[in-house]
Amino acid sequence: MRMGGGIELVVIGADGGPDRAYGGSARAADGAGLLAEVLPGRCFDTGTRGCRVTLLPPDADANAMLTALRSAAQRPARWLVVCLLGQLVVDPRGRRLALVAGGSTSANAYRRGLAWDWVVSTMVHGEAEDTLLLVDTVADRETWAALERGGEDGAGELLAHSRVPLWGRVGRFTTGRRGRDAVLPGGEGSFAWALARVLENGVPGAAAAVGPAELQPALEAELGWAEPAPAVGARLFVPGQNGRLLMRNRAAVRGALAGLSLSEELLAVLWRESAPTDPPSA
Repeated sequence: MRMGGGIELVVIGADGGPDRAYGGSARAADGAGLLAEVLPGRCFDTGTRGCRVTLLPPDADANAMLTALRSAAQRPARWLVVCLLGQLVVDPRGRRLALVAGGSTSANAYRRGLAWDWVVSTMVHGEAEDTLLLVDTVADRETWAALERGGEDGAGELLAHSRVPLWGRVGRFTTGRRGRDAVLPGGEGSFAWALARVLENGVPGAAAAVGPAELQPALEAELGWAEPAPAVGARLFVPGQNGRLLMRNRAAVRGALAGLSLSEELLAVLWRESAPTDPPSA
């Protein structure tokens, strides 16, 4: 694996287990697998061969998650990209967040979960030149209220860190009948689902290399198609220029090839060369 110039990609889709209160994480593992498959081949600077993928099992505990993240952060790289999928929970004082881990109950979910500040601190103190935190998560009523509160009394300030740009979606999740109709992280209509579709199809008219800002309109169109009614309480995050991870625009590649006077055989060869062929590394 190329060191110092590639991408360390850590993908965590945490399944909270059978407790109904954490049913918002039921599809997180599906979305994590999808991102681990799609993202490496779309990274413009490196492609599949320059991207090391660490995909955590859905039942991993917080220690296993943090150990994998720290290992990736300690390796020199151009980018450290971390994907978190699942349900968020807040601590009893409403000031800190954690990603719910498998086997959690209402009594221990925060203590068992992967603390958000652990993730951010690990990314900040790692060896990568740049970082990006991609999230596809939901929050219950109490956690959402904590995110809405600003300042020292709320957890909302944790979502903004100058050295860890945030890209993704945080939605609301309620238990019971209404919760079954919610968009779940990793499921159809989720941010991970929409990102995979946009990267697969590309953005017509955009450059060959596109960052989050260029992809965001297409992403929001996909999210709107899957969820026609405005999502109550959903928040979208787009990183600024300091979070500009460039991705391959497949629509631009197709357009360039279509405009050339080349034989069909050569076009087929060029198309195969532009598509990823290697499976993600473990």
